[in-house]
Amino acid sequence: MVTISSTQKIREKKRRFLAREQLIIDTALSLLIDAGIERVTVAEIARQAGIGKGTVYKHFESKSEIMMRIMLDYEKSTATNLLAGIQATENGDPGAVVKAYFESRLANPALDRLVQQLEIRLEEEPSVARQMEELLAIRRSSIAKLSSMVEKLIKRGILENVPAHYHYLASWALAQGAVDVCFNRGFVDQIDDKEGLLRFITNIGVTMGNRGQLRG
Repeated sequence: MVTISSTQKIREKKRRFLAREQLIIDTALSLLIDAGIERVTVAEIARQAGIGKGTVYKHFESKSEIMMRIMLDYEKSTATNLLAGIQATENGDPGAVVKAYFESRLANPALDRLVQQLEIRLEEEPSVARQMEELLAIRRSSIAKLSSMVEKLIKRGILENVPAHYHYLASWALAQGAVDVCFNRGFVDQIDDKEGLLRFITNIGVTMGNRGQLRG
């Protein structure tokens, strides 16, 4: 007879808890993208996830907390990808960090757009103020690392000699436009290959700040 130790039971309970929590997040994310922020309720998240409403509250105190978790997960993922890009740039691939940024944001334009909407919705929400500060701290850290990397590339003569923030704000502006164009009703019927368009925009982003391109 196989016996299960108390440690194994605790680990299995934790595994099931985390799996259920991820199910809640994934379900909420899908609903928020498809239906919009205002139409999604905790009850609907529970129904779609196949669990009780009370079970959702064992993981999250409110809908706002669920949305904040989606934002934090996205910010952490972007930061991790940027760090990998910075490391690749340090190792000799000057375009890796910019490519990592564009690929992070453009891998799922609907998610990127949603996260921006959620930030506007929750930026003054007291119940998630601590988590919002955590998110902003991650972002500040990413910007500091990115700025340092840009400065090195400027000194090496790879990027145009302009303030470092010109480079990463230009990248932000191009990525932002790429996300917006995916949902612009005036252009949507012209986009028959969204992935191809986003790859093209990413390639532009990787080279747009290179030395020798600035005019005037």
